[in-house]
Amino acid sequence: MAQAKTGDTVKVHYTGKLDNGTVFDSSAYREPLEFTIGEGQLIADFEQAVIDMNPGESKTIKIPYDNAYGPHREEMLIVVDRSQFPGDLEPKIDQKLQVRHPDGEESVATVVDVNEANVTLDANHPLAGKDLTFEIQLSEIA
Repeated sequence: MAQAKTGDTVKVHYTGKLDNGTVFDSSAYREPLEFTIGEGQLIADFEQAVIDMNPGESKTIKIPYDNAYGPHREEMLIVVDRSQFPGDLEPKIDQKLQVRHPDGEESVATVVDVNEANVTLDANHPLAGKDLTFEIQLSEIA
């Protein structure tokens, strides 16, 4: 039976969990995830874990945050004066907003604090600072 190798396009089912067991993503109720090993489309450790797997085989891997979405960085917390928001926008905790950085890049930030004067946004990836566990099953090598 063929084993997955770098350059192969593969399909996998997966479930991603945090250390406390919370599922943050899963392909359980949709089509398997398709990607080409080695093209850098996914977290490198995830891609690497699929190498040498056979179709139908399953494994569980743990990816430390440094190899996933990196540490949660305090400098990615942005305090914005409420006057910078459109008058019809009422920011709420956990709301996702599109923000433009000084360099012109755009990203999504999460509202983490709101008071009368300011709104604090967190521009870190939602999984930054978190170790990730993935249950992976190789469905097929295309």
